[in-house]
Amino acid sequence: MKTSPIIALDFESAEKTIEFLRAFNGDVNVKVGMQLYYKEGPAIIAKLKELGFDIFLDLKLHDIPNTVKSAMQSLASLGVDLVNVHAAGGKTMMESALEGLDKGTPSGMKRPSIIGVTQLTSTDERQVRDEQLIQASLRDSVLHYAKLTKEAGLDGVVCSVHEASIIQEVCGSEFLKVTPGIRLPEIGAHDQKRIATPEEARKEGSTHIVVGRAITGAKDPLAAYEHINARWKGME
Repeated sequence: MKTSPIIALDFESAEKTIEFLRAFNGDVNVKVGMQLYYKEGPAIIAKLKELGFDIFLDLKLHDIPNTVKSAMQSLASLGVDLVNVHAAGGKTMMESALEGLDKGTPSGMKRPSIIGVTQLTSTDERQVRDEQLIQASLRDSVLHYAKLTKEAGLDGVVCSVHEASIIQEVCGSEFLKVTPGIRLPEIGAHDQKRIATPEEARKEGSTHIVVGRAITGAKDPLAAYEHINARWKGME
């Protein structure tokens, strides 16, 4: 995917999605998550590809290895650019996901990149300790999942900005660090807990940032996108 910010298209229908995107051109990266994909299915992917967008299909697969392998084989045929799984599914599951992608990618097409979700940016230390019963710190848990993801042969991880630098040290600069939870100082955290600004993401080694409501909820989404992109690329 291009290094420009990934816009999270958290809309309830294809109509609202396409209407929102009229102000943008195909040079923009977009993220299709569960809400939109489960409502519209593969048709929304075909439409966005027709319009020229690079697509992160964010379904966070987590199931037994064979099921994930089969699902990824199907998703590979859609022509998306980036997909993901939960790293908590384990190394074998992630290896199976990669195998499914390789098998399902049409001849002559590039395989979608695949990344593992470490810990959601809505997760905090208390949840890791009391709900997941993980005795390691949140940071150590994220780093462990990142190492496991790399061992499985995947292309990178989803993590918060706060873990991007240590993951880069351990997994290398080519390993993708896709970071949600991007906020501007004047915008609230909403349901995210581990947030950061575009500038912090760049300095900490994020390779891609995912931005939702700061753009989709703005009065002028295109202006908001351009402002965030400039900050992300160090031009402001």
